[in-house]
Amino acid sequence: MPVNVDKIKKILHSYPADQHYSLAIMQDLQHEFQYIPREGLEALADYLSVPLSSLYSMATFYKALSLKPKGKHIIKLCDGTACHIRGSMTLVEGVTRVLGISDGETTEDGLFSLELVNCLGSCALAPVMVVDDTYYGKMTMEKLPGVIESYRKEADR
Repeated sequence: MPVNVDKIKKILHSYPADQHYSLAIMQDLQHEFQYIPREGLEALADYLSVPLSSLYSMATFYKALSLKPKGKHIIKLCDGTACHIRGSMTLVEGVTRVLGISDGETTEDGLFSLELVNCLGSCALAPVMVVDDTYYGKMTMEKLPGVIESYRKEADR
């Protein structure tokens, strides 16, 4: 799928051409495209007059940034201590079984990506799953298929 170069330019030009803004610009690119497209990283390097390699190392350092396209819906499963003790790895296995993807992968239809994270800051609700910005606390294997199906139905509308 071609990347909208005009959107990239609009994001770049909303910031001064100063290297101090490189992370903020990459976050905006990530938000707009669900990943940082190569065209965006190259345009950013030109705009800031910095080597592409330095931006690449920054983009690969931060887990919140991705150079690979992600799904329309990003499923984050917490595997922090409280969630792990309460069965988060069983949920990971459940997502793998239901969607056929593992940590860091995206479904073939581009609808879902799975990310295993260290903490979501909601230990009282463990185990916790976040889809996009919606938190699902005290998640169980019984609830999992219904939550995923609700996002599939939304995509079909």
